[in-house]
Amino acid sequence: MLASWLERLTGPRAPAGYRPGATLQRVWRNLGLTDVQSVAAFTYREDGPRIEVRERTESHLLMHLVMCEFILRVPAVGQGTLQAELHHTGALRRTGLACRRRGGDQGLFEALESRLEEVRAALMPLDFKRLVIECRDGQWQVTLEHMGASEVVNRMPAFRRYIPLDIEQRKHLWRAFDALERLLREL
Repeated sequence: MLASWLERLTGPRAPAGYRPGATLQRVWRNLGLTDVQSVAAFTYREDGPRIEVRERTESHLLMHLVMCEFILRVPAVGQGTLQAELHHTGALRRTGLACRRRGGDQGLFEALESRLEEVRAALMPLDFKRLVIECRDGQWQVTLEHMGASEVVNRMPAFRRYIPLDIEQRKHLWRAFDALERLLREL
């Protein structure tokens, strides 16, 4: 009895007011697609890569955020493990991209970092909050969390606001995934 009470108190749980799949449905409409699932996958052109989209929540005091992660998987040519994070540089204006190794092989990280200039043009105009590139078990995985395609839910005062993925940013997103897929297939 005590264990179940403690698990309920400290265990992971969805934030109050969270509606699973609601933000994903709006993102689906922004993308011009109709079939919605809790874990959705699609291609944005016939010969394009398969992109998976899933919701992620982040709780704060009296509010929570629902963000959508776009995930690209590419088979790895070589072996090794890596976890790297990319972010924009510049205090007021974007001046470039920085890559930080979070774990894995230093040699694989240096190979990735040396080729980042190839994807710079595609990533610079993209409004992303988080971009993680991982390699493990013979597969690359890119997880991109866009600033749009998210929802802010506040409890006091009560409001819910969806931040759409606009057409311009959608085009930048597709260019970025195309560039990253080409880069990772050759790495």
